[in-house]
Amino acid sequence: MPTPSDYLTRLFGLEGKTAVVIGGTGVLGGAFCDALAGAGAHVVVVGRSDERGQLAVSRIRDAGGSGEYVGADSTSRADLEAVVSHLQKNQRACDILINGAGVNSPTPFLEIGDEEWDRILNVNVRGVRTACQVFGKDMLERGTKGSIINIASVASEIPLSRVFTYSASKAAVLSLTRNLAREWAAQGIRVNALSPGFFPAEQNRKVLTPDRVENVMRHTPVGRFGEPQELAGAILLMASNAAGSFLTGANIYVDGGFTAMTI
Repeated sequence: MPTPSDYLTRLFGLEGKTAVVIGGTGVLGGAFCDALAGAGAHVVVVGRSDERGQLAVSRIRDAGGSGEYVGADSTSRADLEAVVSHLQKNQRACDILINGAGVNSPTPFLEIGDEEWDRILNVNVRGVRTACQVFGKDMLERGTKGSIINIASVASEIPLSRVFTYSASKAAVLSLTRNLAREWAAQGIRVNALSPGFFPAEQNRKVLTPDRVENVMRHTPVGRFGEPQELAGAILLMASNAAGSFLTGANIYVDGGFTAMTI
């Protein structure tokens, strides 16, 4: 009879896998990196801040994990292709891709200009599309039974007030995720979405005014914000080919009951 530890390792263990976390220098992205490294994956932290990237790698290594930082702009196809080339030169390849880069803005609808609209959709949608093309193509060519996890939002299906562009972008991410899941299922590439509820991070601090916080708490049955590490279980489920082998096209909410609340 296997021990609980052995059983869980077989289900969720990622030994020998390489995980690329785009946006791994952020608060939530850092939690994804920690979870994947803790399960045994070699984690490639991708972002635009060398300082925060190196801090993330140091944290992973201090905990006994394996990781490295590669600087790249999530909206640049050339940068992302350079990440693939970097992995190839080091005899590695992406098995797990997390698209976690994102931006937000609380602009009233009539004040949303082209610059803001284009900036948010460029990062939140174009970046996800480009990464899926670049890394997905590599997975397909290598015959990898891979996992792609796109970070969506509770706003993907329930538009949030004050964040019109963000809500539109995350709805697009969810649609893209479901289409890709259907497209690549026969090739063994699973594509899922994770939709966090309210987790205070850099991109939403300016949105969380005192009255906004009060409204969010009133709409969240658990009655608090989420902690980044509370996303780890869902990430490992979607990343693991053993535990999540039949899971594709799904959108998993980790939101303290926010999407279950009506009146």
